[in-house]
Amino acid sequence: MSAREQIFANLKDALENRSTLAARNAAADARINAHPSSLIPVRGQTHGADRITAFISEAELADAEVVRLESAEQIPSRLKQILGDQKSVRAAPHPLLQDLDWASTSLDVAFGRADPHDAVGLSVAVAGIAETGTLVLHTGPNSPVTLNFLPDTHIVAIHAKDIEGAGEDVWKRLRHEGKALGRTLNWITGPSRTADIEQSLLLGAHGPRRLVILLIDGEKDSPT
Repeated sequence: MSAREQIFANLKDALENRSTLAARNAAADARINAHPSSLIPVRGQTHGADRITAFISEAELADAEVVRLESAEQIPSRLKQILGDQKSVRAAPHPLLQDLDWASTSLDVAFGRADPHDAVGLSVAVAGIAETGTLVLHTGPNSPVTLNFLPDTHIVAIHAKDIEGAGEDVWKRLRHEGKALGRTLNWITGPSRTADIEQSLLLGAHGPRRLVILLIDGEKDSPT
């Protein structure tokens, strides 16, 4: 037996001596099912209009731009205004985005995962966090993870109803919904940034240098 194998064997024996495997499994299952809540700061306990106001404030403090929309149908026209001369958009193949009237604009919208040459990415967030102005995006066929990192400008649509007070509330809701979320959940607060180089803030170091949030105030128009 090697030294490595001996160490693991000793650890295994120590654990087995403390309790039976069945007891340990039961304790782990009980903790997972209980989902004990953490202490939530006051600013994460907002509700209603105050929650939306807090989300916008925190998102803008993190250098994100927030554009409020009455409905998802306004996304194409507002996107054209936001992008100006930029015409090409790589969008997530999400039902909310695919069902929109893109033909009414001069935008060249292609659906799918982003490539390094894509300048603009358009995604749909599964949740938002008012406490920190954070967006939560899952990965999957309708939400390619490359859209979150490759384009220089990242535009994310989110329904106001999907904004939670704190991060713990997001996990609670996602567990309750029981939806498949893919391999990764990306939590995005503002555009990409770093201050590693001479302590000078640099945007776009590891991802988009511009983040625009399309906040849809109306009822959900399409399944998420």
